Amino acid sequence: MTFNRIETIKELLKSKIQQSEDVVFKELHTKDKYIEILFIKSISDENVLQSNLIKPFFEISTPDSFLAYLQSQPKIKPFENEQKTLDELIRGVTVLFYQDAIFMLDSKVDRNNSVLDTTVETTIQGPQSGFSESLPTNLGLIRQRYPETTLTIEAVEVGKISKTKVMILHDTRFADQEVLNRIKQFLSSIDINIFQTGEQLLDSIKKSNRSLIPVMLVTERPDRVVVNLAAGKIILLVSGSPFAMILPTVMKDFMASMEDIYQTYWISRLLLLLRYAGFITSIVLPGLYVAVTSYNPELFRAQLALSIAGSRAAVPYPSFIEVLLMLFMVELLIEASIRLPKAIGPTATTVGGLILGTAAAEAGLASNIMIVIVSFVAISNFVVPINAFSFTIRILKYFVLVMATIFGLVGCVVGFFIIIAYMVKLDSFGEPFLTLVQSKPAKE
Repeated sequence: MTFNRIETIKELLKSKIQQSEDVVFKELHTKDKYIEILFIKSISDENVLQSNLIKPFFEISTPDSFLAYLQSQPKIKPFENEQKTLDELIRGVTVLFYQDAIFMLDSKVDRNNSVLDTTVETTIQGPQSGFSESLPTNLGLIRQRYPETTLTIEAVEVGKISKTKVMILHDTRFADQEVLNRIKQFLSSIDINIFQTGEQLLDSIKKSNRSLIPVMLVTERPDRVVVNLAAGKIILLVSGSPFAMILPTVMKDFMASMEDIYQTYWISRLLLLLRYAGFITSIVLPGLYVAVTSYNPELFRAQLALSIAGSRAAVPYPSFIEVLLMLFMVELLIEASIRLPKAIGPTATTVGGLILGTAAAEAGLASNIMIVIVSFVAISNFVVPINAFSFTIRILKYFVLVMATIFGLVGCVVGFFIIIAYMVKLDSFGEPFLTLVQSKPAKE
């Protein structure tokens, strides 16, 4: 590369980078050598610069020996083109101008490489480590647990401004190539300026198919990721996000906890049965209460019917208004518990729930049996292991409630089956959402 060409590239990079406090252009001299370096100190590791560049520059005596050193270092890559160099520079790479060559030293600083503990998907047994916000750290956690040569990692960029790196992981022996192509096509079609976390993919999917139910599983657990890799799933890792995305996702994935593989067979089956029972209870119970209380009270035994009627004697409005009022109060408590600081959140919501429930019953705004049912529904809702799916259940129960309010017991049953029919219609990148048997992985 000629001297004029190097000067042109140097001026181009300087003109593209705005004059900022953290942009550094430095010249180093010895008796026989001269080098210029350009880097952004706020995102570059100066210890890497010191050990891999500055110290060797003053220790190696001859210019040719130092050039050979630059060409032999794994952290130092040769110049490709202006745009590539500019993109790498604003990500923390140091650009080196030496003699008639340009090099790029990988000096990116990684401030979020500590392995975090799981906070969302906690288990009593099994590994407790979760992903971090560092992409290399997350890849290392997966590689450590999945030491297979068939594990393939591909990189794409998403976001017009952020240009966030997204890693696509799959095992070539098990992954379905058609599903992989669909996922790549989906990633390439995303039109977004700032892409920071994989959860934004959920929003992109919802905009395309208006789905109420998520068709992508977001997890913070490396052990869940490697289990799904072996099952033929595709994994997406986003730079700067402590969560991984698992595709395609079916309903049984949302109902499965990593606790299941660390328990005995019958214990894990019982826990799975409890989750499905909680799923059905959370969706159906409010509507069922309205339907039986308002339309078919003869279904109760006489003692229970009289007890419920006596409990509702002071309530001045119909049962569906009572249910809506109490469910609305519970939704507010749940949202408050999420938004409040961790130090006061559990205490404030627990005390608030007890006070509100007691006061509502004493004031005649709700019956005692209604307090029990709403509490039962709230507890059942959180039995589901995956948080995104439990949010969906919170919405679905209102549909069954409306159907039961209008059509009674028949509406409750029909509403539940409409939800099942909707789930049957859904698919996750070609995989039916209500599939019971995992599609067979490709053979070697």
